[in-house]
Amino acid sequence: MKYIDLNADIGESYGNFKIGEDEAILPLVSSINVALGFHAGDFMVMAECCKLAREYGVNLGAHPGYPDLWGFGRRSIPYTKEEITNMLLYQLGALSAFARAGGVKITHVKPHGALYNDAVVKLEVAEAVARAVKLFDPEVAIVTLPYGKLYEISGEMGLTVIREGFADRGYLPDGRLVPRSEARAKKSQEEAIAQALALAEGWVKAVDGSIIKAEVDTICIHGDNREAVKLAREIRQTLLKNDIYIQAWRKKRA
Repeated sequence: MKYIDLNADIGESYGNFKIGEDEAILPLVSSINVALGFHAGDFMVMAECCKLAREYGVNLGAHPGYPDLWGFGRRSIPYTKEEITNMLLYQLGALSAFARAGGVKITHVKPHGALYNDAVVKLEVAEAVARAVKLFDPEVAIVTLPYGKLYEISGEMGLTVIREGFADRGYLPDGRLVPRSEARAKKSQEEAIAQALALAEGWVKAVDGSIIKAEVDTICIHGDNREAVKLAREIRQTLLKNDIYIQAWRKKRA
């Protein structure tokens, strides 16, 4: 029997700005990554997401990013290693308080946007992110691509790594994601469904048509996509039809 975790980036509304349909996507996924107020989200939204995580029984993840509301955290900011570590501890501490109040526990940390991308290719950023997670709680896992600096450093530090694939993003022949600035970066609804199934089976087709080995533990569905709920529903149905079951990631599967 085969299992895969489905995760969604949620909690990105703040103040009077509504982004995504958090409650509608919860029944369709097994893990969530909650924005922590720096790139999106706020204290009311974080509190609500923790309550929803408990209600729907999904894994609760922290989704820290650079302090960049204007750019939605997709612009790289040249902080020092110490600044990045403390920036993450600040955000993790906030979610931890809401998680405790909501009766749930943080299971994983997934950097957001430019921080995620920087941690894949920049050693100092990867070390700063991994150190923050280890200082916060060495039992908490890190979500990242199945290659790159953060993947390597996390393993060296003895942290658990959850290997992530993206249903709706294009892949380059070397396994990296196509930059968002390029036209091939995003997949259509039909392409994303097919790519999710391929990822669950351990492979993915790059934009040049080549086949890449891609062993992943979790597949991401971006919650800020207008069609996110529909996409999550169809991906879930497609996986189940192919005898691939949705289950929240655990260190040990039954």
